[in-house]
Order: sequence, then C-alpha cells, then structure tokens
Amino acid sequence: MVDDERFERLLRRAFEAAVAAAHPGAAVRAHLPGTPRGRLLVVGAGKAAALMAAEVERAYPDEARLSGLVVTRHGQALPTRRVAVTEAAHPVPDAAGVEASERMLALVDEAGPDDHVLALISGGGSALLGAPAGLSLAGLREVVEALLRSGADVREMNAVRRRLGRAAGGRLAARAWPAPVTALVVSDVVGDDPADIASGPTVPDPTDDAIALAILDRYRIAAPEARARLQAGADAPAPGAHDPRWATVRTTVVASSRGALDAAAAALRGAGWPTFVLADDVTGEARVAGALHAAVARSVLAGRGAAAPPCAFVSGGETTVTVRGDGRGGRNSEFALGLALGLPDDAPVWALAADSDGIDGFGEHAGAFVTPGLWRRVARADARAALERNDSLAVFEAADAVLVTGPTGTNVNDLRLVLVGRPPAR
Repeated sequence: MVDDERFERLLRRAFEAAVAAAHPGAAVRAHLPGTPRGRLLVVGAGKAAALMAAEVERAYPDEARLSGLVVTRHGQALPTRRVAVTEAAHPVPDAAGVEASERMLALVDEAGPDDHVLALISGGGSALLGAPAGLSLAGLREVVEALLRSGADVREMNAVRRRLGRAAGGRLAARAWPAPVTALVVSDVVGDDPADIASGPTVPDPTDDAIALAILDRYRIAAPEARARLQAGADAPAPGAHDPRWATVRTTVVASSRGALDAAAAALRGAGWPTFVLADDVTGEARVAGALHAAVARSVLAGRGAAAPPCAFVSGGETTVTVRGDGRGGRNSEFALGLALGLPDDAPVWALAADSDGIDGFGEHAGAFVTPGLWRRVARADARAALERNDSLAVFEAADAVLVTGPTGTNVNDLRLVLVGRPPAR
C-alpha cells in the first residue's frame, strides 16, 4: 500500500507536467496577428477557449478595439474584460450554445476588410457551437446522443456534426469574409486535423452529406430529423475547398498531445524510471486498448519486452466506448478497468488513465489509477460485471482510486501513464 500511494503521487505529478506542457498560453502568444487597422474581433469555442481569450487580452493590453465572444463548457469560464465568456453544455448541445453560436456568427458578419477575426478553437467546440443548420435543437441533440452511445470515433461523429452545424465545416470563417481570419487551434484529436477539431469551423469540410448518412447507417442510428436534413441537402452549404474566401484564412494547430506526452515521460525519467512513448494515436474501444496496454506490461515483466523492468511507458489518443449498460464512467476509467483486468493479482504495475481536460466523459472525475492494491478492495468478478454495464467509475470509487483535478484549461486528448516493476529503493 505504501508503494501504491507513492507511485500514485508520481503518476499525478507526471500528469500535471503533461497538462502544463499543453497549456495554450505561450503557444497562443507566439501565433497572434499584428494589430489591424480596424477592430480585432475574437471568437472561439472549446474547453480551452476562456483561457485562450484571457491570454489574448494579456497580449494586447492597450488595444481598445479588441472585443469578442467565446463559449466554453459550464464551470470553465474565466474573468475577462474585453472578450465576453459564456458557458454552454458539453458534450450534448443546449440552448446556451445555440445562442452563443448565433451571437458569434452575427459578430463575424459585421467584420470588414480592415478588421481581423481571431478564432480560438479547442476540443469540445462541436457541442458548444451548437446552432443547428436545417434542423431543430432537439433533432441535433438526438443524433449527438446516439453517436456518443454508438462507439463511433471522433472523426465519424464530427463528419456528421460538420454537416448539421451553422458554424461547423468552415462556415464560421466563411462568414467573416472579406476580413482576414487567424484561427489558433488546440488539438484534442488523433492526427491533429483541424477539420476534426470542434467540427472544423475555420477549415473546409472534406466530407459530404452522403458520408454522414453512411455513418448513421453503420451504427444503426435512426435520428429521423437529422436523416431528413442530410437527405434533403444543406440549407446553408459550407464553402468548398477551392472557394476564394479561404485565401484570407490561416488556421494553425498550436498545441497537441505529443508535447504533453513528452513532458510526462520527462517527469518519469526525472524520478528514475526509464520511459518510452508507446504511441500518441491510440484509438478503438477503451476496454480493448486497456487490455493491450496490460499485455505490454506483462511482456515487460516476463522479459519479452523492448525494455526491462523497472520502466515506464506513456500513450495518448482518444478511445471510444460503446454504451451497453447504464453505469457511470468515461473512456479513461473504462480503459483503466480493462487494463486492471488484464493484469495478474499483485502484478507490480501502477497506471493512470486520465483526460487532459480534467473531465472524463459526463462526470467530474479526470480518470482513474490502477494499482496492485485494487484487488484487495474490489472482487474481480464484481469488476468484470461493472465493466459489462459500463460502470467502471463505481469500481474505482470503491477502491478510492479516482483522480479529480477539476477543469485544466486545456484539452489534448487522453493520457495514459504506466509504471512496470519496482525500482530499487532511493
């Protein structure tokens, strides 16, 4: 138990180092545009939007023509003076997100050629920019809730949401023309494609309505109102890739998961653990990914791995959960339970799986710890049953192994940190 507590503290410190490395402050300041002749209009959406807006205000302390609006998740607003910050629901859009989207679209509609629009985009923006295009909010909520339960990955979900959002698929940036647009993006998706981050409000949509319909078919999602809209065609078409309006739009990814993983690895190495980055693009079912990480740990312990114990490995990416039960948890606690169930009792393995934004799924926890002591507090049979009903959080709550951080101000995917073997006493 002493080792469990000591290594949990180490894993928490490494997670905090990763989150600090993903802080968008310095990255935002490095890519800001010069002061325009007209107004600097700030718009944005996502879990990091408030923090990014505050950094922009600090970077232009004397600019009286700076104004705007960003929307973030409930509970994540920060005090600002010139850029208004509002809150809305995530991951399912609500009326507050619709209102914020409409206000932002009205702001960029007013932009002239001497103005400059600064768009601050981060993960979570798909829900927060919630104004639907050609269907009701209830219809949009229905299809989003079904996608979240289906096991669809973020690319598939956003291929649908891009077709159904008034600000998505490049529509926000297109509405700003002829004003130039600088979009600064914090990536929460594997591959860092801006089209997949917040449903790509400042880049062309590479998909179409037929692709969105095929995704609904693949996961047997009824969503009649969304289907009717997709079958009828867009009422507000997104600008195509060759539209001349893109000549005045510059979109840059300023923060992503790789830097966070490197920082976590450096923290573990500094504590005496030889550490390697396993991958930054882990996807698929969370419980399966957890079992695969357990297999890596077992290979290391058996002397068949690329490294010898004691060592550590870290990974990033974004898994999915196909919801079959009515339990509580998120993809990180489900990953952690899949990992724990793949390890023998008392295996010297300690791990943390957590979302870099501090929120795992719908709950207020960031993730969960795996320790050898877990099985002294929870029966394996009970844990397996909990996994089948998607109730992973209950297992870790019973073991007092839940990580709670509160909102971190950034969002660069999930982080998994695994310690294998006991190091010599220091």
